[in-house]
Amino acid sequence: MTYRRYGVYYAPKSGSDLARFGASWLGWDAEVGEEVAHPDAPVDVAAITATPRKYGFHGTLKPPFVPNTDVAMLNDAIEMVAAAHAPFTAPPMRLKRIGPFLALTLSAPSEPLATLAAACVMDLDVFRTPPTEAELAKRRAAGLSPAQDALLKRWGYPYLMEEFRFHLTLSGALSDEDAVAAEAALTPLVASLTQPLEVEELTLFGEAEDGRFHIVRRFQLGG
Repeated sequence: MTYRRYGVYYAPKSGSDLARFGASWLGWDAEVGEEVAHPDAPVDVAAITATPRKYGFHGTLKPPFVPNTDVAMLNDAIEMVAAAHAPFTAPPMRLKRIGPFLALTLSAPSEPLATLAAACVMDLDVFRTPPTEAELAKRRAAGLSPAQDALLKRWGYPYLMEEFRFHLTLSGALSDEDAVAAEAALTPLVASLTQPLEVEELTLFGEAEDGRFHIVRRFQLGG
């Protein structure tokens, strides 16, 4: 399959409870490239998850980018980044509202995770095609701080490095009323998942021509 963009993400271990939950909730299993039935819930899960569905369940480390070189070289570089970082356990996750959307986030900062994300951004940047002026303008239209705009200019994305906030997105933008209802529906579904996060792999995702992201390859941390 041909992919037009790639991103380097955290993805739950294949077959894990967290991976199964994420695929079902979003309605898209990026591991196998198939749609999945949503869980029964007292809210319209399909509508709530319409925006994040195409990306698959993940936590962004290096945001999607158009490659400027052979993908085999990118794979080799990701393998080197993964080998240089040992597996680690991050703090327990929690369900949280981040602005207008819901996500699973860490209950406390994780220095190893921040270090890993920064390495993905910096060490793989040579493979990134710079964004167009139109793409930059679209990012700026959301309203960026001076620090975020500087990151956008340097790395092509504004929420990196000191602005990095690891999260696994569970919804699109919601009204306050819809967010309250969605949070109530999600709380029992994630109750058993709000535990320490085992980070053992980097995962390369690729965006297909239809806009859906697929898991291309997993890279074990520590080599």
